[in-house]
Amino acid sequence: MAGHGAEEHPHGADRLCEAGDRVYSRAVRRGRVARRDADPVPCLLELALLHPDPDDMDWLVPTAPQEVMTRLLRGMYDEVRASQRRVGSAVAAFEWYAGLGRQVQPAPSAGEGSAIRVLDGLARIQAAMDEATQGCTTEVLTVQPGGIRREAELSEGLHRALALRGRGVRMRDLYTHVARHGQGLLNYLELMGDAVEARTLDEVIDRLILFDRTVAFIPANTDRTMALELRHPAIVEYLVTVFERLWRLAIPLTAPLPDTGIEGISHRERSIAALLAEGHQDAVIAERLGISVRTCRAHIARLSETLGAASRTQLGVRIAQAGLDGPPGAASSPSLGLPDQGSRTAR
Repeated sequence: MAGHGAEEHPHGADRLCEAGDRVYSRAVRRGRVARRDADPVPCLLELALLHPDPDDMDWLVPTAPQEVMTRLLRGMYDEVRASQRRVGSAVAAFEWYAGLGRQVQPAPSAGEGSAIRVLDGLARIQAAMDEATQGCTTEVLTVQPGGIRREAELSEGLHRALALRGRGVRMRDLYTHVARHGQGLLNYLELMGDAVEARTLDEVIDRLILFDRTVAFIPANTDRTMALELRHPAIVEYLVTVFERLWRLAIPLTAPLPDTGIEGISHRERSIAALLAEGHQDAVIAERLGISVRTCRAHIARLSETLGAASRTQLGVRIAQAGLDGPPGAASSPSLGLPDQGSRTAR
């Protein structure tokens, strides 16, 4: 039965078939559904959306929609984290190979220069980016970490963005949520109009720029004075896949950030709590969220106050008790009775 169902219903809980949608919706409305009514949709049992009623095995009861949403969000979060780790490993490998390439003179017949090219120095990076811009005809995808974009950074690439807009090229940009507070970025997006669509996440991967899904640029060192120009189809396709998965999880810049559902704890503090639960230090958390260490510690202090924690150790326990140790959106209402700290507007 399981194999039969998998063939006829090749989907997950995030995209139910029409028949499964009808049966599951009816089960949620009525509290249960007859087992015979679910026979045509074995996918609901396989996906654990329905399970036997312990009081009457001829009936099936639904898994709560809130539990299904939590499961989906956690799965997407794990998938993105795995993608981020793979990209980090790939960048480290590129740096290692680039270092070897500077030590050894490559053979003339190797033919790898056009697939992976090391750009040493800002002038070479700018020249390569200008060349890619001139050849771009349809789409540019970018990931811009680091929080609020400085005016100098925005001005640096403005001439390329305007040239792309003039040719009808569509642009999609990913930023951290912190970038929402930068007036320079808002001015830039207003100038670009419909040519640019921007979304934000709690944290993103390192800088990435993709032109027409054929050439990609990534940093090759921490201060970004070196870059890798990538034209190998397999590598570029992999980076496009990473971008698209992050894009689906991101929130449009014009939409508000979701409420945490916990009074006194903001979306950013929710993200900080999850990273603290993973054991990260303040400086690492600040870098990943695009904020200063000082701002990060201020948020941690507010978390401690709201959760009634007197120490970092107790804060970790309180975070777990409140269900804040998972990805944002995956926690249910906390079972912990939070101390009455008074109402505070979410930041």
